[in-house]
Formats: sequence, structure tokens, C-alpha cells
Amino acid sequence: MSSVPENGTPIRNELFAGRVRSAWLFLTPMIVTLLIVAAWPLSRSIWFSFSDASLGHFRDAQFYGIKNYFKTITMDSGAIHHFGVLVDPAWWNAVYNTFRFGIVSVTLETVLGLAVALVLNANFKGRGFVRAAILIPWAIPTVVSAKIWGWMLNDQLGIFNDILLRLHIISEKIAWTADSNYSMFTIVMVDTWKTLPFMALLILAGLQQIPGDVYEAAEVDGVHPLSVFWNITLPLVRPALMVAVIFRMLDALRIFDLVYILTPNSSQTKTMAVISRENMFDFDKLGYGSAESTVLFLILLITVIAYIKIGRVNLEGNN
Repeated sequence: MSSVPENGTPIRNELFAGRVRSAWLFLTPMIVTLLIVAAWPLSRSIWFSFSDASLGHFRDAQFYGIKNYFKTITMDSGAIHHFGVLVDPAWWNAVYNTFRFGIVSVTLETVLGLAVALVLNANFKGRGFVRAAILIPWAIPTVVSAKIWGWMLNDQLGIFNDILLRLHIISEKIAWTADSNYSMFTIVMVDTWKTLPFMALLILAGLQQIPGDVYEAAEVDGVHPLSVFWNITLPLVRPALMVAVIFRMLDALRIFDLVYILTPNSSQTKTMAVISRENMFDFDKLGYGSAESTVLFLILLITVIAYIKIGRVNLEGNN
């Protein structure tokens, strides 16, 4: 009979190795699918970014070096001087719009999503129906919801202006999607309406993993509900909250369809994805647009890595 150390280290190592093998077994189909579906288009786009490709001759495009990437900073046409460097105002305006939208929308969705998840996690009659109903905005395709909101926010025929006028909140009709003072607010509002259920669902999944004994012990000890939230609920739900935030931040930084449908020509809302598509197809600058889309991909990659690193440090520090 073989002897096993009291601490059971060989058994734990064998269990860990088995879990790693099972993880790779389940992940392999997904990795293969991603390589087939995403790797080829991504590599093709990166190649175009180093070429002089256009829609007319992308098959026989010639190597162009890193000139397209320099154009995101130094562009001859429509550029302005800033600290002695030629800057493409349209591109950097899109960068600013993208990050402004991402930070504001994800912050709102996280705060409101947490509040909605706390309500859905409570015990009340009809909770199952409410949980199902709240997913409807997220289930509607973005193009469809954007068109619906476009009609409701129409400055002449939209119901949104009609309601606000009847309630005497506004004194005249507002062009929500055309007025530069309201266009970004409109995009954030519609995006929050659509993706709030997604955030609430992920956070709710984290809340349901918290043992009920923790709350019972806090209730017995007479801990204030606010103290329970800050010291028990929030720390325990943080991993789910981190996953929800990174998923939404990735979507927010590459937003295209909502902006393109609601405010297609507004410089106040034009994002990096919109302007890269504009350069590739509207202005026939496939190489330059591909360089912009590659820069967007690198920004997303850096954001994910930094967020994971910071989150891992915070979680380890709390442990």
C-alpha cells in the first residue's frame, strides 16, 4: 500500500492537473472557432494597415510601411499643429468621444445595474416574471432598438418631445440626435437602456453565489444594512462586477451601430469604429482605416490587460 503524505499534496496535484486538462478540453473548440472566424480577418486587416490598399486595388496592394500609423498622428490633409506635431483632428476627436462615451456609459450601467440586481435578488412575488421582462431591451437587436429610439426622439414627430412638453419640462422641441448639445447624452441614454439588463444579469449571478449564512450572521449581530452592503455584499460580488465591467467596457470602446444609426454625421459622437469605417469605405482609404481599426484593437487589448492586472492585485490584496 503506497503511503500518501498527511497533507495530501499528491492528491491535490492530481486533482489540479485533471481540472487543467478538463479546462483545455472545453476551451479547445472555442479557441479553434475563434482562430477560424477571427484570426484571418484580423490578420488581413493588420496587413492592410501596412499597405496602400484601397477598395479598388486591395488584392494587389503594396507594402506601405508604418506611414498609415503616422497618419493617425501626422496627417497632411485637415491637420492642425499641436506642440509642433501635425495632429489629425477627426481621429483624435473620435478617440476622445469613444473614451468619454465608454467611461460615462459603463459607470452609469454599473451603478444602475448593481441597484437593479439587488432588487432582483430580493424575495418578492412575481420575481421570476420581472427577471424575464427586464431582459427584453437587451434581447432586442441594436439596429432595431436604435431605429425605435430614433423615431421616439424625432424632433417633430417623436413621443419623447411630446411627453416632455406636456409635462412642461421643456418649452420647445429638441433635436435630440441632431443637436450637438444633446447627441452624446442621447447615445449614452439609449445605450444604458439597452445594456443595463446585461450588467444586472451578470451582477445578479454574483449576488446569488453569496451564502445566505453571511447575511443571517450580520442580522443577528445587528449590523446596519449599509454596513452589510459595503463590507459584505460589495467585496463578495466584486469578481462578478469586474467581469461585467470589462465586458461592457470592451463593447463601449468599439461601439459602432448605435452611433452610426442615430447620429451618423455628428462630430460630437463619432467614435473610433465609426471613423475607421468612414475612411475605409466612404473615403476609399482602406489602408488608413485599417490602421485606425488596428489601433482600436490595440487599445482594447491594453485596456483588458491593465484591468485584469489591476483587478488581480486588488483581489489578492483583499485576500
